[in-house]
Amino acid sequence: MNKGSPGVISDLAKTILIGNRTYALWMFALIALSLLGLNAFSRQLAHGLYTTGMGDEVSWGLYISNFAFLVGMAAAAVMMVIPAYIFKDEEIHKVVIFTELWAIAALIMCLLFVTADIGRPDRLWHMFPVIGVFNWPMSMLTWDVLVLNGYLFLNLYVCGYVLYKKYKGQKLVARHYVPIVFLAIAWAPLIHTITAFLFQGLAARPFWHSGLIAPRFLASAFSAGPAFIILVFKIMEYFKCCTIHKDVIAKIRIIVTVSLLVNLLLFGSELFTELYSGSEHSIHLSFLLGFHGKSVLAPWIWSAVVLNIIAAIILLLPVRENSRFLNVACVMIVVGIWVEKGLGFVISGFIPTPLGDFVQYQPSLNELTVCFGILAFGLLIYTALLKIAVPIINGQLCHRKNDN
Repeated sequence: MNKGSPGVISDLAKTILIGNRTYALWMFALIALSLLGLNAFSRQLAHGLYTTGMGDEVSWGLYISNFAFLVGMAAAAVMMVIPAYIFKDEEIHKVVIFTELWAIAALIMCLLFVTADIGRPDRLWHMFPVIGVFNWPMSMLTWDVLVLNGYLFLNLYVCGYVLYKKYKGQKLVARHYVPIVFLAIAWAPLIHTITAFLFQGLAARPFWHSGLIAPRFLASAFSAGPAFIILVFKIMEYFKCCTIHKDVIAKIRIIVTVSLLVNLLLFGSELFTELYSGSEHSIHLSFLLGFHGKSVLAPWIWSAVVLNIIAAIILLLPVRENSRFLNVACVMIVVGIWVEKGLGFVISGFIPTPLGDFVQYQPSLNELTVCFGILAFGLLIYTALLKIAVPIINGQLCHRKNDN
């Protein structure tokens, strides 16, 4: 008698739920933080954005800061996809699926941060076509919604197709997914470029009204994103999840180094342009750097600059071959870019206000809890996706038939 084979869903559920003690503790911590964030978000829904540190003067805080950072992290996955599919790098091709899964998790976090920032997510229907006003193509926000959801769908399709076929033990048919991969390659820079256009199109905010914002966004994304991927690969190797060829790490390191140097060059160019002329519009940057009175942001941005410079020096010296130094440099880059693009870029655009008021923005405890909850939920999703993908790619999890 031929019994039905175990279902895909049951196999995947067992894979996610079963793990060693370290895995269980990690997942428990992420679930706990996610629930705390959900509780804080419910408090925000009940009492409004009054529970955050934002106000009329600074209307974009940590939510949009994290959104801007994570859009870049999602877009950076393309830096692994290009050598895998265009240059036919076999070693990178074996692990490229892990970066595409990270793009999915990062995009979900982006959408959650936007939802938290809206304050009243139940009113999203106002921008739906037919029942609301989509305002396309004039609204940059509408463009951002389109490209983010489009990129999420493309990655979901590619990852779902590849993993399902490998789970079933079937041969991948190139025409069924490779065209989508190439579309995603062209799509990836758009999501961060259009996010940059959201800022630099606001002429009333001189700090953002610069033609260098989009290139800076891309350069910072292509340094922080691959740096994070290096850390993920190191963790996977440490726990013996899979073997990452040393050439893969070396190639990603080159991408990180070049992108970081370009980002520092663009940042230095922006500093010179704003500060050398000493125009009235340089007041935002002067305040950010602490040159115009006391600023709670100054220690953060100076720390970010120092971290990025030290990381660049490490990556240019022979010590970059040492795994510990490389790990430290990657952590410095991720933290430094987060501070630079979040606190240093988004919030500084509001200070001073158009009326000349210098407002010190400080996020509330509830706002921080929501942020940690969303980040934990994103890492929870990514961990679960990796827990499924690794055994499928290694051939340890596959469709099987039970015969009597």
